[in-house]
Amino acid sequence: MLQNTYKIVGGKIITPYRIIDQGTLLITGDKIAQISEGDIHAPGAIEIDARGNYVSPGFIDIHIHGGGGHDFMDGNETAFLKIAETHARFGTTAMVPTTLTSTREELLNTLDIYKEADKKNTMGAKFIGMHLEGPYFSPDQRGAQDPRFIRNPDPKEYEAIIAHSDVIKRWSAAPELPGAIPFGRYLKSKGIIAAIAHTDAIYEETLEAFENGYTLATHLYSCMSGVTRRNAYRYAGVIESAYLIDEMDVEIIADGIHLPAALLQLVYKIKGTVKTALITDAMRGAGMPPGDSILGNIATGMKVIVEDGVAKLPDRSAFAGSVATTDRLVRNMVQMAHVPLTEAIKMISTTPARIMGIQDSTGSLIEGKQADVVIFDENIDIRMTMVNGHIVYTKP
Repeated sequence: MLQNTYKIVGGKIITPYRIIDQGTLLITGDKIAQISEGDIHAPGAIEIDARGNYVSPGFIDIHIHGGGGHDFMDGNETAFLKIAETHARFGTTAMVPTTLTSTREELLNTLDIYKEADKKNTMGAKFIGMHLEGPYFSPDQRGAQDPRFIRNPDPKEYEAIIAHSDVIKRWSAAPELPGAIPFGRYLKSKGIIAAIAHTDAIYEETLEAFENGYTLATHLYSCMSGVTRRNAYRYAGVIESAYLIDEMDVEIIADGIHLPAALLQLVYKIKGTVKTALITDAMRGAGMPPGDSILGNIATGMKVIVEDGVAKLPDRSAFAGSVATTDRLVRNMVQMAHVPLTEAIKMISTTPARIMGIQDSTGSLIEGKQADVVIFDENIDIRMTMVNGHIVYTKP
């Protein structure tokens, strides 16, 4: 057999249907060749002993800005590659690099850099398309997004951006803005996921948005409307709408800080694993020690401070981004929200793969799918990360 044939033995293999204790996972090239309860005869295969740990599908992060001291908005290939390598250490095997609200020139440059970095990315989590977060947001729900660049959807602008690059896979916007509904329809016509974010929409506006392509709620609860009053009358916001619209997908920052345990439990109870994806929404401080940091471009971004496991504005009046890694998301869902491990794994693998439309090639341990595999212990500490059958990280 070829050198790139691996046989993982002695682990608890997490399949979409069950956990196979002491099972065997055979990987040939970049694909899963076979899964068995017993041994698999594979002469010449490189044997990896999982030592009783879990063998899981790789973690897929569909909303991430940075890590390891770098941000995708830094304007260079090194940032992309170092972020991918950093998060692979924590179990991420695929990611959707995400922008921040910026100038059009900076945005186009980031899209161009993505394509070049993607060709060189051999030692980190693979890239599965870009996510544009902004600039079409409600100013009142901007969070840490730069208010200088927030604006309404302009077809001349967004059509030109989409024509410029074919790597855009999702775009987050506030659906109540003038022009946002035609924008959603245009995204849908191009096969791009329209997501609701940084918004003050009420239920009626959210429902109209859903009917016109907005199928995903970006970081549920964060920077979006809940129940509001207008002239003494109550209106359901985006949060309630996401629960009411059964077909709407949601993503949550399960760092244990943006959402406390009770809200993690509520999302799981109502939306379930099939409609909920776990995301890091991580900025450059992920995988780094606490201290001063920058949100966005290293030269022009906003100064923030990383402490208590989260990024904050310097005056500590609000959060300014997450520093989570995907292993932490799974750990929190299991230990804080008391979600069964197999269900938490679906929320970080199967569901995000389905949302991004790549479920036929990755997101679960099934014969014929890409060999995106992680091995972790009872505390969800990562022991090994494999991307497309290539080992990119092993714990020293």
